[in-house]
Amino acid sequence: MVRRFENKNYWALILGGSSGLGLASAKKLAGEGMNICIVHRNSRAEIEAINKEFDAIKNENVKYLTLNKDLLNPIIQKDIISDLKIALGAEGKIRCLLHSIAKGNLKPMIGSEGEILSTDDFSITLQAMATSLYDWTKLLFNEKLFAEDTRILAFTSQGSTKPMPFYAAVSAAKASLEAISRSIALEFAPFGLRSNCIQAGVTDTWSLQMIPGSEKIKEKFLERNPFNRLTQPEDVANAVSLLCQDEAAWINGCVIPVDGGEHLG
Repeated sequence: MVRRFENKNYWALILGGSSGLGLASAKKLAGEGMNICIVHRNSRAEIEAINKEFDAIKNENVKYLTLNKDLLNPIIQKDIISDLKIALGAEGKIRCLLHSIAKGNLKPMIGSEGEILSTDDFSITLQAMATSLYDWTKLLFNEKLFAEDTRILAFTSQGSTKPMPFYAAVSAAKASLEAISRSIALEFAPFGLRSNCIQAGVTDTWSLQMIPGSEKIKEKFLERNPFNRLTQPEDVANAVSLLCQDEAAWINGCVIPVDGGEHLG
């Protein structure tokens, strides 16, 4: 693997990188010499398995920081920034802010009272999966932690435009995430930030498995995909790596499908 980011003192800050697309991207970037900070939120019971995954990043001989903290809490966010500053040191800069937060409500819109989607459910999902991108961009910008040419990347899905049962809150959040990313692309461009969304194809991650009827979703999208396979986390990690390279500097304000052509169906 080409270590294209080695000796540049670049960091990737990955919000939600303990599994799935975020973890695969962390491994890919670490393999190319990018220093890695992962902020995640997991239970004690999950930590042993997660640490085994993180060992692969440690073995890439890069600087490395993981924080099991609530990145949506404004008070905790200040603690995370303090820890991050220490890790970066005087010369380190954030080259990539990767938003991979999967904390959405998957309730139906029709059903018994108390079991259906509420306005609060919408609000919690929107904050976790959409507006937090702006919160963290603003935090890092104000602290002057971004590199001169920084890439803001966020994971969206076809659910941003196509309705699916139980997906209303997440669908609204993904649509908002794309809108926020475009606005960041416009307003922060004079400061060297490029912002894009990656629309991953259906990927068999924990997040997908939480959606009721996920097996049928996989079958449906497998039939639609021109390559007759689902997207793998590594496919998406490869796109993250491409968008972090110098040659991708003119890509800004886009929603980029990474699905082998699944969106054509």
